[in-house]
Amino acid sequence: MPNSRSFDHRFNGKFKIEIEGVTVGAFSACDGLEARVDVVDFTDGDTIVARKRPGRARYANIVLRRGSVNDTALWDWFKNVLDGKVERKSGSIIVLDDTAQEVLRYNFFEAWPCRWKSLELNTLEPGTLVEEIEIAIEKIERG
Repeated sequence: MPNSRSFDHRFNGKFKIEIEGVTVGAFSACDGLEARVDVVDFTDGDTIVARKRPGRARYANIVLRRGSVNDTALWDWFKNVLDGKVERKSGSIIVLDDTAQEVLRYNFFEAWPCRWKSLELNTLEPGTLVEEIEIAIEKIERG
C-alpha cells in the first residue's frame, strides 16, 4: 500500500462484490453489513434482578447500488425469486487498498434477492442511472 500506513483509516470507495466466485457489476454503494444478537431478559428463582443472556443472531439485508448496465444477471436472479424459484448463493464484499489489493473481506451465505429498485428518471436532475438490489442473507463472517 504505497499511499497508506498500517494505522490509517481505510478508504470506503474501493470495493468489489463477488457472488458465487464471480465479480458482478461495478457497484457504487453497499449498505447493510450488520449483525446483532437479541438480548433475552430472564429471572432466576427468587431473584428480583433481571439477568440478560444472548438470544438469536440476526443479520441485516445487504443493499447494493450500481449504475445501470446491460448485464441482466442480478435481474434474472431476482426474477427467479418472483417466479417462486429461490436460488440461494454465497458471496463476498471485498474492501480494496489503493493498489486494488484485498485488505478485508466479508463473506455472506444463503443469500437471495428480496427487493429490486428500478432506475429513477428525472430530467430536472440529470445524472447516472442507478439501480438497487437488496439481498437477504442468513449469515455473515469476516474473512
